[in-house]
Amino acid sequence: MANVELRPVVHVDNEWRRWIAENLLLDGPPQGIYEQMLLAGIAHEEAVQEIQAAIASPYLAGAQRLRNRLAKHDWILEAQRHMNRLRSTEVPRRHKLSREEFLDAYYTAGRPVIITGMMDNWPAMTKWGLDYFKQRCGDREVEIQFGRDADAQYELRKTAHRKTMPFGDYVEMVRNAGRSNDFYMTAYNEGKNRAALTELWQDIVQIPEYLNGEGPTQGFLWFGPAGTITPFHHDLTNNFMAQVLGRKRILMMPACEIAHVYNHEHCFTHVDGRQIDLQRYPRMADVQVLSCTLNPGEILFLPVGCWHFVEGLDISVTVSFTNFLWDNDFTAEYPQQQAF
Repeated sequence: MANVELRPVVHVDNEWRRWIAENLLLDGPPQGIYEQMLLAGIAHEEAVQEIQAAIASPYLAGAQRLRNRLAKHDWILEAQRHMNRLRSTEVPRRHKLSREEFLDAYYTAGRPVIITGMMDNWPAMTKWGLDYFKQRCGDREVEIQFGRDADAQYELRKTAHRKTMPFGDYVEMVRNAGRSNDFYMTAYNEGKNRAALTELWQDIVQIPEYLNGEGPTQGFLWFGPAGTITPFHHDLTNNFMAQVLGRKRILMMPACEIAHVYNHEHCFTHVDGRQIDLQRYPRMADVQVLSCTLNPGEILFLPVGCWHFVEGLDISVTVSFTNFLWDNDFTAEYPQQQAF
């Protein structure tokens, strides 16, 4: 008698029920769901029973109501995406932009702008350089991000890349690096570096036209060689990037592009700003990407939720600020991921 290969019997568990519900909510046809279940080894009677139970479930009906509300949110974002295309893709440069116009035309509108002429009174603009850094703070212990080249997800896992060293040694690393993304002093290292580099902060002038200089956090320092890369991400606050030394190339995508930028985890995407792979990420073909070069003495306003990619074109020092005169606390409303 010939051997008959028996397929293992598969029963519907909660993982299968989640799969059925997700596909029904995505408008998957019940017949197609049924056929996939049969192919997986689930018996006809059980597959039919589970699909019918899901369709009749008040839980699924509640989820469908929520889906409809989310679809309305998506519609609003899509309308904003279309209207954005009526604007120039060039990031405007405005000289000594007034507080009132900055608030009305950019801050409350969520539009990026480069402001010039507001750093002219910074001692840092004439004093800062590699030799000055060594002279003022070379013996201080500072923290940097190190070993980034060995980890494709270095920003997500930045805690694992902290390294402490004398500031003078770090300055020499930057001086001799050429182009490198392997090490970088970032805002994440600020807790360690604020006191160590206190003399440098005396060369920074808060910008009273836009900033509240009385806040507990009055700025963050970014310092690294040419070639540093901050991958596409969005922040949970509005930000200023004030460029002191060197140039940076910045790519930006408006916050309303969220559904098209492959937001894989927290505030990051796998899309590489150095070369956007449209075969792997086809929805990016329809995304509005703004580009600018930030020069010394210029300040870039990055609106909350605006996706941005930053590349150091030279040895670069940037000071960033979040202590605006107006409401800038959006962290409390940020959705937290929950496991089910």
